Amino acid sequence: MRIRKAVIPAAGLGTRMLPITKSMPKEMLPIVDKPVIHYVVEEAIRAGIDDILIITGKGKRAIEDYFDRSFELEYYLREKGKLEELKQVEEIGEMVDIYYVRQKKPLGLGDAILHAEKHVNREPFAVLLGDDIIVSEKPGIQQLIEVASRYSSPVIGVEEVPWELVSRYGVVSGSQIEDGLYDVNDLIEKPSPEEAPSNIAIIGRYVLPPEIFDILKKTPPGKGGELQLTDALRILANERKILAKRISGKRYDVGTKLGFIKANIELGLLRPELKGQIGTVIKELAKEV
Repeated sequence: MRIRKAVIPAAGLGTRMLPITKSMPKEMLPIVDKPVIHYVVEEAIRAGIDDILIITGKGKRAIEDYFDRSFELEYYLREKGKLEELKQVEEIGEMVDIYYVRQKKPLGLGDAILHAEKHVNREPFAVLLGDDIIVSEKPGIQQLIEVASRYSSPVIGVEEVPWELVSRYGVVSGSQIEDGLYDVNDLIEKPSPEEAPSNIAIIGRYVLPPEIFDILKKTPPGKGGELQLTDALRILANERKILAKRISGKRYDVGTKLGFIKANIELGLLRPELKGQIGTVIKELAKEV
């Protein structure tokens, strides 16, 4: 299964990160020195994807500007002899072919995915949520693509979460067919701990078939009055095999304040030029806590 195209939904309002997301897209929040969505796009590129559609919404123009060329800034850096900074800026504008479509109303993840139908053009495609960063030796989405290719099946990225947190996620139930790989028989969107069939939670990575669009069009609004992708996947699971793959690596939900802080600290520690300084700050702060 050759996956050439990726869809990155980035139209959400980011209410968990207010007030900063009142004027800044949550996908543009800085993690060290790059916005969140930069890491997501890099993951797709590392997995061999060469065509990306970003679903944006009102107030998200900064995302388009970020991945565009900035000739005034490039000229300034070149004139000042700041060649390393110039190289970084030029590379952003040349990363990959990126296209945009706007979701005019915040009607849920399923509705955002529907906006990709024309661009996907009846091909299987990857979905990477714009506020999830996955740090791993093998890109998270590539892990799903490999499973999809091996089994000719849609694949959902999952991880185990504490039971008390299952109400924040879509949750799957199914039988384990090998270590970290499940044959899905049901999916429930944001169940209470008492309702949840498992603590295997859906995270922001998917490999989906084009027939998901026809199913989404027939799926009624779910929780919150929104079109839920999980509800459409539940219907799809009744029609064909769906697999859930536990992704190897470290995931950061940077759509939450704590996840945002953790991502900055831990990804900062991965930078050799910052590791020592950050370590010193952490030790100093630990004395005060």
